[in-house]
Amino acid sequence: MEPIIVMCTCKEEDAEKIVDALLTKKLIACVNVFPVKSFFWWKGKVEREEEMLLIMKSFEERWDAIQEEIKEIHSYEVPEIISIPIKNCLSDYLHWMEDVMK
Repeated sequence: MEPIIVMCTCKEEDAEKIVDALLTKKLIACVNVFPVKSFFWWKGKVEREEEMLLIMKSFEERWDAIQEEIKEIHSYEVPEIISIPIKNCLSDYLHWMEDVMK
C-alpha cells in the first residue's frame, strides 16, 4: 500500500465533522489540525479566511473514498483536497497505519 498525506482546509465547524467521519470509516489513520490564515483567489477577488488545516495520513487506495466523504461534509463549493505521496516513512509508523486501518 502506498502511504499518502491528504491536506484539506475547512471552516472550524467542518473540521471535527470531517475528522470524525474519516476516522470512523477508517479512511485515515490519524490527523493533525492547525489553525491557519488562508489567502486565495475566489470569483475574481482575493479572499482572506481563518481556516483549519487538516493534515491526514492514509493510503492511496482510499483516496477516492476520502475525497467523496470530504465533499459530502465540506461546506465550501470547491474544497481544497490534496494528496501528497509519502516518499519515506518509518517502517514502524507504516505498520501502525496499516494495523489501525484494517
